[in-house]
Amino acid sequence: MTMTRRRVLGGASALTAAGWLGSLTGGFVLRPNWAHAAGPIKMGIATDITGPIAPSGNANWQVAQFVVEEINKAGGIQGQPIELHLEDTASDPKIAVGNVRKLIQERRVNVVLGGITSAMRQAIKDPIVNRGRTLYIYPQLYEGQECTRFLFNTGPTPAQQCDRLIPYLIKTMGKRRFAMPSANYVWPQLLNRYARKVIETNGGEVVFEEYYPLDQAEYSATIGKIRDGRVDCVFSTIIAPGLQPFMKQLYESGFQKGGGVVSCVYYDENLLNYHPAQEMEGLVSCLDYFQAVDDPFSKALQEAYSKRFPGTKYLFTAGSASTGMYRGIKLYEAAVKATGGKLGREDVAAAMDNAVLTEGPGGGAQMVPGKMHARMNMYIAICRNDAGRTRYEVVDKADMVEPREC
Repeated sequence: MTMTRRRVLGGASALTAAGWLGSLTGGFVLRPNWAHAAGPIKMGIATDITGPIAPSGNANWQVAQFVVEEINKAGGIQGQPIELHLEDTASDPKIAVGNVRKLIQERRVNVVLGGITSAMRQAIKDPIVNRGRTLYIYPQLYEGQECTRFLFNTGPTPAQQCDRLIPYLIKTMGKRRFAMPSANYVWPQLLNRYARKVIETNGGEVVFEEYYPLDQAEYSATIGKIRDGRVDCVFSTIIAPGLQPFMKQLYESGFQKGGGVVSCVYYDENLLNYHPAQEMEGLVSCLDYFQAVDDPFSKALQEAYSKRFPGTKYLFTAGSASTGMYRGIKLYEAAVKATGGKLGREDVAAAMDNAVLTEGPGGGAQMVPGKMHARMNMYIAICRNDAGRTRYEVVDKADMVEPREC
């Protein structure tokens, strides 16, 4: 999962065919092979090309290329082409800060999109928004409570995921006794705080809530508490590398065979093959998009992405923030159009505050004025195991769900 010079330049012919001219000088720059008298709009992408979170970061980078290519093919924004500038945040906030400064100080980008984890967002938002005086768009689902001016959030919030999902688990599936095994960092802690309120409001009970190191490999004590506490729903926020051993040990305990349900709100198609199929059976997730969503625009989008990146292992999905990246770039496009082509942060932010996306993966989106978050459709899906092949079945949809933030 390393981004080497050979790997990047090895795709030069494909980039040229797609209408790009690439260069590698520390970071990576993709310039469209046409120009405008006013110059390009410089868009910075700061994401994890290397490190443990690289699968999500590479998916974000491919989606950014895909969306910007489509915009440039259509004549850019107000006739100006978009120029992409990539810096690797390397799944390490300390490395990321220095690399993001390059986007601001050396590349002089007009906007930055990226960041996967909340720790990454917290690390890079100051050099972008405060010190760098640049617009920042954060595309990932997250724990909420980010109300910084000039920072727009285009992924789902706890309210958008939990307010529909948890009543479904309790009232439709009949699961009332919850366990919350969690990775020990900010996203699980704040998400669980919100989820607990929704569980208790809807008549459920949290049997226990525990936090583990990210690399924990032994969960026998946790499995024992699940068994002894007669838990029937595990609301998991454990992440890799501790995720695989947890799911394996939970399955081997007979939890799912005994009627228990696992729910995890970041599980998307990129994680379908992360575990053996039998461990995934019945898992319930809630996201702003699944590839099983049956609308013409979403299907055409997937087909075009697959054609652009044939055979890719970095899928266009929701949990990896790909949908938030698409949404963020298209809402930024709408905002710049609304300014008449002005690129100043104040002008674009004012327009972004009211930006509307009529079509996107899973449906359109609308920024909520003054709140820096977006309304979007939300879907509940259940993982099914068909003859060893896992897939998601969408069982519920909610239209234009409010983020309830800020």
